[in-house]
Amino acid sequence: MAYTATIEEEKSAIALAYKNMLKNSYQTLSKEDKQLIRKAFDLAADAHKDQRRNSGEPYIFHPISVAKIVANDIGLGAVSIAAALLHDVVEDTAYTLADIEQLFGETVARIVNGLTKISHLKKDLNISVQSENFRKMLLTLNDDVRVILIKIADRLHNMMTMESMPQDKQVKIASETLYIYAPLAHRLGLYNIKTDLEDLGLKYTEPEVYNDIADKIKESKEDQAAYIAMFSKVVEDSLDKEGFKYKILGRTKSIYSIRRKMLNQGVSFDEVYDKFAIRIIYKSSEKNEKFDAWKIYSVLTDNFTPNPSRLRDWISQPKSTGYESLHITVMGKSGRWVEVQIRSQRMDEIAEKGYAAHYKYKHANDYDVGLEDWLNKLKETLESQDTNAVDFVEQFKLNLYSKEIYIFTPNGDLKSLPKGSTGLDFAFSVHTDIGLKCRGVKVNGKLVPLSRVLISGDQVEIITSVHQKPKLNWLDYVITARAKSKIKNSLKQEHKQIAEDGKEVLTRKLRHLKITLSDKIINELVVFFKLKTSLDLFFRIGNGSIENKKLKEYAAQHNNAFYSFFKRGIRKKSKNSELHQNQEEITTNHDLLVFGKDEERLDYTLSPCCNPIPGDNVFGFITINEGIKIHKKDCPNAVSLQARFAYRIMSAIWIDSTQQEFKSIILITGVDDKGLANKVTKVISTDMDIDIQSLNISGSQGHFEGKIAVKVKNIGQLNKLIGRIKKIDGIDKVNRIIE
Repeated sequence: MAYTATIEEEKSAIALAYKNMLKNSYQTLSKEDKQLIRKAFDLAADAHKDQRRNSGEPYIFHPISVAKIVANDIGLGAVSIAAALLHDVVEDTAYTLADIEQLFGETVARIVNGLTKISHLKKDLNISVQSENFRKMLLTLNDDVRVILIKIADRLHNMMTMESMPQDKQVKIASETLYIYAPLAHRLGLYNIKTDLEDLGLKYTEPEVYNDIADKIKESKEDQAAYIAMFSKVVEDSLDKEGFKYKILGRTKSIYSIRRKMLNQGVSFDEVYDKFAIRIIYKSSEKNEKFDAWKIYSVLTDNFTPNPSRLRDWISQPKSTGYESLHITVMGKSGRWVEVQIRSQRMDEIAEKGYAAHYKYKHANDYDVGLEDWLNKLKETLESQDTNAVDFVEQFKLNLYSKEIYIFTPNGDLKSLPKGSTGLDFAFSVHTDIGLKCRGVKVNGKLVPLSRVLISGDQVEIITSVHQKPKLNWLDYVITARAKSKIKNSLKQEHKQIAEDGKEVLTRKLRHLKITLSDKIINELVVFFKLKTSLDLFFRIGNGSIENKKLKEYAAQHNNAFYSFFKRGIRKKSKNSELHQNQEEITTNHDLLVFGKDEERLDYTLSPCCNPIPGDNVFGFITINEGIKIHKKDCPNAVSLQARFAYRIMSAIWIDSTQQEFKSIILITGVDDKGLANKVTKVISTDMDIDIQSLNISGSQGHFEGKIAVKVKNIGQLNKLIGRIKKIDGIDKVNRIIE
């Protein structure tokens, strides 16, 4: 419907919107606060006076609405409300950041600057660049944590007013919202905003599904209301007898969460069993509120049969967002399940307002301090340049949405981790050095593999060793972004160290072949071995994957005059066909596509929309009729696929053969001698840093025999190991065997 209003009607509507924004502000506003907000409003109204939204209404309605969400739904104070009113002024009008700082002070200017930097990020980009933008957006946390909170409010209002936008923009903004903003709101304890963002995201990405569920909810609304009223009457009668002061709110599960349950459980709308829900909010002193919660629980279970598997106790152990509540699902009359949330007024305030309320109670008026405590933990990961931007955002998003488990340290302290975390994740959460030196994990007093998934209540002890270093397969054992980032960084440093050693080895080997190492020789070797960089060359020399035989082949050709001429031809050709050369190099070093944590080999086809080649960053998408299709992570369809069909996405990587580890078994025989076994294991574990998977050694009547399973990167490394073991005094034979 077209927007129609007279100037006088617009002025009246703007004044009313401003009044409503202040009327229900969560924080108590002083006279000075109201003056600051009024000053910000007057400037914003003047700055935007000639601007209109796509709908035709005056632009000033947008900053007022954002400020209202900031004031009422998020619960921030006057500074944030003023910044919300001004958030588009520097971006869209003639006012500068210097003007804002002069008129409103350094803090408001810093927040507006952070919001302006986010607005300057390019919008229509492929997924890899978009992910880098998200990283930059999150780095505005360094400016002020309130930047992200106001940005979430801005995104919510934009999602609420997208009807007049073109459909392609609606889908893009909605996908982006589901991809990052809803998980952020969830992690910040803004559950109501998270729910609204998810529902609106579904409305524009899958409108048919959204409308179908919405219509079914509407059809059953009258029946639901009658049932909830009947259920609530039984609860009210029982609580009144116990003398509780309370209120009961009925609610319907969100459209997005109903859709998620239908997909995850493979059920229809009618089969989603806990669409009905009520919330009991009771009055209590802080001293008695836990006791009162369990007393109400007891009253409920006296009247209705509970589902024990659906009990969620976030009162005894609150979520890290500060959320406290007791959730119970009970069987009502007519065989219908009803979810009941039991919480005090204080708990409900925290659940509604997230961090603002949590730290109002915990830190009085200094609630931003507590919020910064959590956000500061993210900065180290956010600023890491060692993580691919797409991987970073995926890991970060998963950690935002993940459910939590609670783990005890040996001293009895409690730490929270994302659900699915392992002992190795726990080690890195304690301290980076603990993680990097982790040699073993004890769970509840028993030694377990590093990959053991922890459950709430486990007591975990980390065993460390100064000689321990992270292994490549550790990345399969962790799920937290912090652990992945630290392991990758350590492997990168180790990679560089191996390359440095490899350069020295290469210099020495070439000297024996009458060749002096130089930049020219290095370039020739890189081309000869079809590598990308000199670092790749030195690394492969260092880890033994380039054998002496191959170096001798290079030397023979290098010393051949014809080869020198031929080589120049190759180099000239390579400049003219760089794309073909790069593809050949990538294919040579990344020749196997594997899926998931277990690196399974599955059938697949390459998607024609982005034409991925071996070595590209890719993911698998499970189609309905055509099996697994491979897309590049910067495919134009990637954001949409990730946001709309996350349950059909499979992780996939091209494996570099030099990074793989293979199991090999070697048989060792020799003269039985005291300490011989120690000498063998020292060569394998300490000298060559190779993992021993199993060890079976026996000796009798002067004869020694050992069967050892090891993990090696390639045949060159295995041959080098066999050669080293043969040099041990007393060893007779060393052979590789096949079982």
